[in-house]
Amino acid sequence: MVKVKLGAVVSEFNYDITQMMLELAKEHAKFLESEITKVIAVPGVFDMPLAVKKLLEDPDVDAVITLGAVIEGSTSHDEIVVQHASRKIADLALEYNKPVALGISGPKMTRLEAHQRVDYAKRAVEAAVKMVERLE
Repeated sequence: MVKVKLGAVVSEFNYDITQMMLELAKEHAKFLESEITKVIAVPGVFDMPLAVKKLLEDPDVDAVITLGAVIEGSTSHDEIVVQHASRKIADLALEYNKPVALGISGPKMTRLEAHQRVDYAKRAVEAAVKMVERLE
């Protein structure tokens, strides 16, 4: 029996990292007797809020996880992306009264650090499942 049905929004930017994150998230959801039932791929982390909103509107989704890796560049672009996306994602959780877990690593992170932090996906699944259970 599946306890919690999760939606996932996954960034295509840094695909090699985010696909590892998605696979880890699926495995961990199964371990927690839950399931990622819907996945929406978006170009980048900045594009996530609209897809998060779409999943939150779905009555068959109990919570949403976001998976992305924002790697530092030569400008402060990475900081702006994470700040604005995470703020809007948090606002959506409050608006729709459903948990949205942040599985986005960065900013100020190298590619090597991003690879070392793929387990953020498991943390996001864990947080989403716990929040659904605690808010029931």
